[in-house]
Order: sequence, then C-alpha cells, then structure tokens
Amino acid sequence: MPRQYDEDEARRPILQPDTDTDEPTGSAVSGPLARLGRTSDDDELTERLTGCGASACCNPSSFLHRFQALILMCLVGFGSYFCYDNPGALQDTFKSDLNLTTTQFVMLYSIYSWPNVILCFIGGFLMDRVFGIRLGTIIYMFILLIGQLIFAMGATINLFWLMIVGRFMFGIGAESLAVAQNSYAVLWFKGKELNMVFGLQLSFARVGSTVNFLVMVPIYKYVKSLGYQGHMCTGVVLLLATLTCVMSMICALILGWMDRRAARILKRNDSAPGGEVAKLSDVRTFKVSFWMVTVICVAYYVAIFPFIALGKVFFMRKFDFSSEDANTVNSIVYIIAAVASPLFGLLVDRTGRNVLWVFLSVLVTIFAHGMLAFSYLNPYIGMITMGLAYSMLASSLWPLVALIVPEYQLGTAYGICQSVQNLGLAVISMISGMIVDKGGYFMLEIFFIGWLIVSLLATIVIWLYDASNDGLLNMSPTARALYASKTLQRMSGDQGSSGDMTDSQQERDRRANDPEAIRNRYLNRVLDGTPTQSDTEPLVE
Repeated sequence: MPRQYDEDEARRPILQPDTDTDEPTGSAVSGPLARLGRTSDDDELTERLTGCGASACCNPSSFLHRFQALILMCLVGFGSYFCYDNPGALQDTFKSDLNLTTTQFVMLYSIYSWPNVILCFIGGFLMDRVFGIRLGTIIYMFILLIGQLIFAMGATINLFWLMIVGRFMFGIGAESLAVAQNSYAVLWFKGKELNMVFGLQLSFARVGSTVNFLVMVPIYKYVKSLGYQGHMCTGVVLLLATLTCVMSMICALILGWMDRRAARILKRNDSAPGGEVAKLSDVRTFKVSFWMVTVICVAYYVAIFPFIALGKVFFMRKFDFSSEDANTVNSIVYIIAAVASPLFGLLVDRTGRNVLWVFLSVLVTIFAHGMLAFSYLNPYIGMITMGLAYSMLASSLWPLVALIVPEYQLGTAYGICQSVQNLGLAVISMISGMIVDKGGYFMLEIFFIGWLIVSLLATIVIWLYDASNDGLLNMSPTARALYASKTLQRMSGDQGSSGDMTDSQQERDRRANDPEAIRNRYLNRVLDGTPTQSDTEPLVE
C-alpha cells in the first residue's frame, strides 16, 4: 500500500530530508535528495490496474492518457475563443444590421472584460478554496454557455441591452474558464514539458478564433440565402455559433470524470499539499516579478486583441481589401499561433531562458505594429510577424507564474493575471473605439506601440529583479535542475548540522510555513520528474 503521511510529515518542506527515511543518516544527501535518481517504492499503480485500465489509453500515469486529457483541456476553450470573436468576424454586418456605432460595437468587447476585473480573481480563489478544479470548470463553462445564448437572443430580437447582458455573462464564464484551463495544465503536466502544454492550449484556442474568422461570413451568407434578413439573420448565425460552446461543455464533463478517476487511482490528495490553504491575504506575499508579469499581460495583450477586433475595417480601408480578404489577413495572427505556439513551447522547454524569450517577442511585436502603421508593405508580412511574436510570448510568459508562485496559490495567481488583463482590455477597448472614431487607425497604431513599450520596460524589470536574486526565471533547464539539487543539499546540511530533531512542534510549523521553504518545496516538485509520492499530489483542487 502507498505510504501514509502523518500531519507532521505533511507540513515539512519537501526540500528538507525525511526523518524516517531508510537512507543512511550520516550521508550528506539523505532523504528526498537521495531519492532523486531512483524510482519510488510507493508506485504500485501497475499492481492495482488490470485489463483495459492498465493499458496506455486508460492508465493515468501514461503519456497517452495524459495526451488525451490535454486534447480535452484544449477543446474546453475552443467554444469560448470561437464565440469571443463572433462580432469581430462580422463587424461590418453587425454595425449595419443592428445600427451600431464603432463605440457601441467596441462595447461588446469591453463589457466582456469589465466583470472579470474582480470576478476572475474571485473565480480563481473559489477554485482553489471552494469548488475545486473539476466543479469550477463545469460551473464556469455553464455560465459561458448561458451568456452566449442570451447574446444570440438579444441580436435576434434586436435588443442591444440584452446583448450587453449576454456578453457580460459570457465574459464571467470565459475568463474564469481560462484560469481553470491553466490550473488543469499544471496539475497534469508539472515537470513534464509544461511550456509545450501551454503553447498547445493556446494553439487550440487560436484555432477556435481562426475558424471563427474563416467560417462566420460564409455562414452569414448561407443563413441570409434562407430568407433571414437584418438583425434576425445575425441572431440565427450567433445561435449556430453557440453549438461550439455545447461541444466544449461536453469536453469539460468528460475531463472532470477523467480527472476524478486519475485522482482516485493515483491517490492524489484533495487538499493542498503540505496543508497550505489559499487565502486572500496571500496576495501580499507575491513577488515583484509576478506583478511585472501582470503588467505584461495588460500592456502586451491590449496591443493584440483590440487590434484584431478592429482590424477588419483597418485592412479594408488602408489596403482596399474585400470583406473576406480582410477577415483572412486579420486571422493570420491566430493561424500562426495555432501552429507555432506548441513549437515555441518545445523550444522554451529545451532552452529555458523564459525572460529572454518574452523580451524578444515584445521587440518583434513592436516591429510588426510599426510595419503596419508606417508602411504599405503587404500586410500579410506584418501579421505573420506579429503571429510568431505572439506565439513566442504566450509560450514563455504564462509558465513563469508557475515558477514564481507556490502551487496552492496558482488558481489565485492566474486569476489575478486574468483580472488585471481584463481591466486593461475593458478600458483600452473603449478608448480604441473612440480613437478610431476621432483620430483614425494611424493614431490607434501609435497608441498600441506605446503600450508595447510599457511591456518591454516591465520585462526589463523582471530580468533585473531575477538576476539580483537567484536568477531562476532565466536559467536553462540544466541550470534549474542544478539549482534545485544544490538547494536540497543546503537544506539537508543545515538540518543535519543544527541537530534539531527534538525541536518543538511550533518551530517545525514555523519552518514549514516559511515563504522560502514553501517556494523551494514547489520548485522541487516542478523541476523533479521522478515518480515519487509527491508527483501524485495535485497542484490545485
């Protein structure tokens, strides 16, 4: 049977040696450090599973089974991204069929973001503390589905305020769902090419946006050929788009069942490892590097999403493209991201240097926006460049959070990132619409370049702060593994020399809850791929 941990042992930092290990106590590398290179004796999975359950497809410890879960994680976000850009793909028909100004049209995007300024953070905290990842994902997916239905009904009966209500609910579900996807990815793939997994998730999400831009105009024309006109035609098209959310809901249910089964078979704890519990006051312990990541989330993404939302008319006016051609070039960023994101993720997994990759991606994006603003070169060149840079950033930026923040706070941390990002998107989307109405698209491009410069400065702050500390965020994979090993040796030596085996419970609790010890415990689990007992514990539930 798997070894059971008492309360004292559960609270002890993983980087400190076990007091009950069978390894020689006189060794300088006893406890978990000595176990880094060998297989755990606790792994009895092959003895418990028989028949189909022991096959690669059904065994939760196998790569094939985890890959199946990854596909479901990606499909959970497909409907969200497909429906998010429905208005962008039909911008001209939306404005004509529903009699909307550019400012009103942009409000459909900004209202999506406003609730998540607060609720996305709360959603991540609730998933850490109340719902758990499985129930939380299903709840957020349900809210998203209802919001899209209300949005479609509002267009069908031509009630703009009802469409706003629908997009409001859709935003609540969609952004909290993104937090759940990130947490699922870390839960299933910690220490197992996490950068590639984040890239593949982004890839599938952008496939949803790309498919939206490619098929919405043909669907609109088909529905119109059936006799539907004006706002009724737009409403029917949006109802058809809702079917993608139904598919994503089904995937969320299947993924929840798979995760529940894996937790039972792998004997994962339902509570946070080590007994830590997420609290709202934990926000005060987050480092400068984390807050700079949130700044990049705002300053970089406001130069991508609002631009794509308004890009169709930009390409029609400046480059004299047809509606279909403008949609195609406008979707290039998402097409490139769908292909390049997992590839860049693999590259970052092999090379490390996350901060360097973020820095390069911001520079390249500034160059792409400058090309579109100041030249009449084929816009495909600028959009392809932007797509490559966007893929590079997403594959290297989001995994940084998992290296900065302890595992039991991941839902809260990702929720904060999404909340701050949505605050920026809500405000900037409205400002972008007003800039287009009053100053045109050239001034809009200057506005976006300014925000990219802000993200570049935030990246430099992360680089300098990390270099002045342990430099972990910009290390190579080999250097990170060496750092974890040296940290284990140092903590093992400190405990061996202090002779504090008779310390009081209060002193052991103090060491276990020390922020540096918690962080080291987490880094050991992220960087160590050995199938020990700690690998069967969830990051967030």
